[in-house]
Amino acid sequence: MFGLQRQSGLLGKVEAPGAVVYCRVAGAGTGGTRGERRTHARAFGSSWREREEQKGRRVRDCLARVAPSQNHLSKSGEDPAESEDEGRVAFVERKTKETSVFVKINIDGTGKCDCSSGVPFLDHMLDQIASHGLFDLEVKAEGDLWIDDHHTTEDIALAFGQCLSRALGTRAGIHRFGDFSAPLDEALVHVVLDLSGRPHLGCDLDIPTERIGTFQTEMVEHFFQSLSNTSGMTLHIRQLAGKNAHHIVEASFKAFARALRQACSYDPRRKGMIASSKGVLTQN
Repeated sequence: MFGLQRQSGLLGKVEAPGAVVYCRVAGAGTGGTRGERRTHARAFGSSWREREEQKGRRVRDCLARVAPSQNHLSKSGEDPAESEDEGRVAFVERKTKETSVFVKINIDGTGKCDCSSGVPFLDHMLDQIASHGLFDLEVKAEGDLWIDDHHTTEDIALAFGQCLSRALGTRAGIHRFGDFSAPLDEALVHVVLDLSGRPHLGCDLDIPTERIGTFQTEMVEHFFQSLSNTSGMTLHIRQLAGKNAHHIVEASFKAFARALRQACSYDPRRKGMIASSKGVLTQN
């Protein structure tokens, strides 16, 4: 399963599934032929075989340190505690004649946001998702903004949903469901979601203005519809109160972030099992 190749200097190369790790192994690459090295070893009162056995032990120790990390690379969900430590990270690049979009997410992040979409209010909302969901989120986009915000907002949401789905992998061990109500002054929005693998959006928002800054408010529903489609998420958004357009939309994104955080978090009682009687939560 593993192979060892001697490298120049003092590095031994350990190859494991999905990873290559260089281990410092004393004596690897001392120079000269094998006979010369054997003679050199005897001169210092140590047999060549003993030296080789010492190097072998060091390699095995290195493999013992490396091997546990291989579980994370598959994102199989077999050991959610270890996967949670590693972090669930994915990125997506989407390019069309209308837009060029890059999205990267670390589900087990700390709330860092580096977003530049060209749509200031959308950047503000993406920051809410990262901050309140504790996701590390990076979004870079260039689009035909001389027309309007539509294509850029839509394609960011499509890429976001696909990226989220990739980072979740099989979705084994997660809670799956999320439920949160977020107030913002007079506004109150309730979000319930299910990472079921079945895309659906129910959105009941009464936003009183057509624009917030340059952002078209009709794109709020379209953003969540596009995200639901590519992530395989059932999503319901209900406005319980609110008069200010900015407050209503921001409360929606905050509630979504907290509900998504709940759904993505690991359920320790699941012990890596998929939260479905069918045994699958993915679209494929």
